[in-house]
Amino acid sequence: MMRLPWIVEPRIGRTGPRALLAPLIAVVTTVVAAVILMSSQGVAPSRAIWQLYVAPLSSLYNLSEVLLKMAPLLIIAQGLAIGFRAKVWNIGAEGQLLLGAIGGSLLPLWFNDSVNPMMLPTMAMCGMLFGMGWAALAAFLRTRFNANEILVTLMLNSIALQLLYYLVSGPLRDPYGFNFPQSALFPQVAMLPSLFGMGRANVSIIVALLATVAAWIFVERSMTGYKLQVGGVAPDAARYAGFREKRAVWLSLCIGGAAAGLAGVFEVAGPLGQLQRVVSPGYGFAAIIVAFLGGLNAIGILFAAFFMAVIYVGGDMAQASAGVPYAVNTSLQGVLLVSYIGARLFVDYRVRWRRDITQQGVN
Repeated sequence: MMRLPWIVEPRIGRTGPRALLAPLIAVVTTVVAAVILMSSQGVAPSRAIWQLYVAPLSSLYNLSEVLLKMAPLLIIAQGLAIGFRAKVWNIGAEGQLLLGAIGGSLLPLWFNDSVNPMMLPTMAMCGMLFGMGWAALAAFLRTRFNANEILVTLMLNSIALQLLYYLVSGPLRDPYGFNFPQSALFPQVAMLPSLFGMGRANVSIIVALLATVAAWIFVERSMTGYKLQVGGVAPDAARYAGFREKRAVWLSLCIGGAAAGLAGVFEVAGPLGQLQRVVSPGYGFAAIIVAFLGGLNAIGILFAAFFMAVIYVGGDMAQASAGVPYAVNTSLQGVLLVSYIGARLFVDYRVRWRRDITQQGVN
């Protein structure tokens, strides 16, 4: 085996300012990449920065769009981060979101003339249970057959999407919808209230903020959260202390699934108002980036979700006003994740030449 002239060793004592370095590098890299990509599409650099990062915050309506997209990202990312800290890699939030949307849609479609004020809370509960149940499939296969949860949850995404297509094209299709693959519109009691008249933003952002507080308390102040962290950082020590790995897998996946399911309900009960083929523009995948960009910290995820929502809205505005392809938006999300991982590598580890180490040993 070829021996490399350098070694990579972990840095000792990662301080608070150094922990912020990786997200800052990732954000700056993404801004530079946005300018380059949009310039390649014939957009001036100054206009590119304005469209992507300033215009989404330039008016109350645009800000409401940012909050609308921030809510599902924040809810899902908080759920995923709890599992990621325990080294349980749930990549299936997109599928769990779709199952949550399906489960939450059943009640308003079956009781379409209902005026019961408990409709919305019950929908939220159903969506969380559906999302949790979908994630529980991966937990069962992991704990029973040692199946890799990354592959299982990834494949469950595709199955969930096909299930959604089947339902909106068949059993749940609106009989008066001119054969469009979508359900009937939800009654008013099944719709999320708007947020103080701020455009399309609704109370889901308040729920997302409450979920952030709950996630912080769970991770930082509860014994269960502490056990999950210990299981992720030092699994051997956790087993020696009596922490059960299977319980951590079940708990991590079920929390992530419930959070994604709730986000799915908020989509169909919010901006959509019905079950459609396109429920999510990839929130489940983008939330993975948000969770890592936020350093798997509840407060960091709050800012990361806001930044990602700005990119979403800025990308939509650039597409509408400057004809920039939507693929640019997706590419920027990839740049954000890759640059963050690369920055974390050099923040958490350092590269040393073997020659220097040898010379130091001699001296």
